[in-house]
Order: sequence, then structure tokens, then C-alpha cells
Amino acid sequence: MSRAAQSEELKAAFNKHKDETEVHIERLQEVFELLGKSARGKTCEAIQGIIAEGGEIIEDFKGSPALDAGLISSAQAVEHYEITRYRTLKIWATQLGMKGAAKLFEKTLAEESATDDALSSIALASANLKAKTKVA
Repeated sequence: MSRAAQSEELKAAFNKHKDETEVHIERLQEVFELLGKSARGKTCEAIQGIIAEGGEIIEDFKGSPALDAGLISSAQAVEHYEITRYRTLKIWATQLGMKGAAKLFEKTLAEESATDDALSSIALASANLKAKTKVA
């Protein structure tokens, strides 16, 4: 999505979050270490579906003033999914008395929420206004 974004501000937001995601992975590995388990990746079909929708938006709106608004909608769908998952994990860790894991999930949850807020700001300040010219 970063490559497809037209606005430099949106590209920067996507790239910033990509870097944060690397830290999120490290935190998840740390939680597994706290549990004495080895971390392993698993494909999430829900996220794969959202990413596929993002690909459709890129194809349907390539070169259009509505592209960035569409990309933001897809990115926020991913963020909302992640926020829900990290919030659940934080609650479980808290209820199980795993304070270290809960703190790690809280940090990631805060960053995911901040990304969602940043995307909303970009949408409201510019992307949605540009998209309006496409549908008007």
C-alpha cells in the first residue's frame, strides 16, 4: 500500500507503521519467551482477505483522487483487527497475572491505536476531500 499511496504523508505513515510492526514481532517473540514456548508464524486468513481487498482498491482506483482514501480504509480495517486482537491478549495476560506480557501488549496496542488515529487524520485532512472529487 505504501508504494501505491499518492500522498507523501500517507506513504510516510505506512512506512512508519511497517517499522513499528517489526518491533511488534519482537514483542510477540518476547511474550513467547516469557511463556517458555517457541514462537512460530501463522497465516491469518482474515488479514489476508483484507489485504486482498486493498489490492482490489489499488486496481480499481489507480491514478484516481480516491485511491488514498481507499487505501486508508483498507489499512484501518487491518488496524482495527489488530487492535481487537492485542486488546484481547492484554486482557488475558492481565487476568492470568502475566504483568510482563500485559505491558508488552499494551505498548503494541497503543501504537496500533496511534496508527489508526494518524490514518483518520490523513483521511479527514486531505484524502477524503480529494476522493470527493471522484464521486461528485
